[in-house]
Amino acid sequence: MEIKVPAVGESVTEALIAKWHKKDGERVEKDEPLCEIETDKITMEINAEADGTLFISVKEGTTVAIGTVIGNIAEASASKAATPILSVTKPEAAREFEPHLSPAVRKLAREKGLMPESIQGSGRGGRVTVDDLLSAGTGGQGPGTGKPGEAKVAVQETLFPPVPGLRAPVSEARVTRTPMSPIRRRIAERLLAARQQTAMLTTFNEADMGAIIELRKKHNEHFQKKFDVKLGFMSFFVKACVEALKEFPLVNARIDGDDIVRHNFYDIGIAVSGEKGLVVPVLRDADRLHFAETEKAIAAFAEKVRSNRLELADLEGGTFTISNGGIYGSLLSTPIINPPQSGVLGMHAIQDRPVARDGTVVIRPMMYLALSYDHRIVDGSTSVTFLVRVKELLEDPVGMLLDI
Repeated sequence: MEIKVPAVGESVTEALIAKWHKKDGERVEKDEPLCEIETDKITMEINAEADGTLFISVKEGTTVAIGTVIGNIAEASASKAATPILSVTKPEAAREFEPHLSPAVRKLAREKGLMPESIQGSGRGGRVTVDDLLSAGTGGQGPGTGKPGEAKVAVQETLFPPVPGLRAPVSEARVTRTPMSPIRRRIAERLLAARQQTAMLTTFNEADMGAIIELRKKHNEHFQKKFDVKLGFMSFFVKACVEALKEFPLVNARIDGDDIVRHNFYDIGIAVSGEKGLVVPVLRDADRLHFAETEKAIAAFAEKVRSNRLELADLEGGTFTISNGGIYGSLLSTPIINPPQSGVLGMHAIQDRPVARDGTVVIRPMMYLALSYDHRIVDGSTSVTFLVRVKELLEDPVGMLLDI
């Protein structure tokens, strides 16, 4: 049975074989995860469609076209008759030049009367190193004291006498180069496009989170028992943004050529950080969701990201985005628009700070808010009043819940 890279969307033409969960020749069972593939939009797993033996034909780190056969599963009946794979021994003539020996290794080998080609090298590409020769010549122990590190220093000093004023040679590579993953390339492209193709500006404000914190302390236990999900901060922000977007529809709109497209619905993107990078799954019709439905949907997205089960449909669309840098400790930042959207709200860490209240300085849990917007469609006054409205709604969550 062939294992093919599945189609995940019309715009996706290739995928990276990121990781094989099983080894070549290993027994697999139906529905067991075989490998992880990565496109420029999502990471997903391919599961076995039958019991049998796995034979891998495309290695990890290879980018292939959609539909490419990357392996086979020899089902139980067929695998019994499968021809065993024979190992091939390289001819001696080829082994004389592999692995390549450094001048230091050749010199030490001559001095100790060792045959480097008979030693299993531990260096890059199977190269025989000085440590390999020392270990082979002393039964796995360095000469003298039996401490390989001291022997290595002694050999280095013999082969490479120290020169006053010069640093000792460093064996490890000081620079490593790895190709970008498809998702990271896509993220880079979109971030650059956002900078180049929008007139992005950012306005800032701050919100007193005390009322929401008290409300959560008072009702979270009952909320969790009733709905089987915790009452988080994000549902309050989704609710506040939806209400503000209703009052300022241009922040929920986009530019299409010479037209302004107004959305009469509220699909809110929630930025979620995964192992491979930032993704933005979308809460559909967020204005119709109860707080518990919002929290459950966000938790489901986070679990999908962790288990690489996020689907392309989860990421498509979106009219506005919320990004929470506060969970990483960010105090203030400038979020970047997710084109073709015209706005993104940045949440940040809650910090106790002195603020003035009725002529008195008090300590309150404050959060900086940041709204980045496309100035081509959203004026400065609109962006400022939109963010002030979000602030007001967050500071009076009971009024927000009562729609007053």
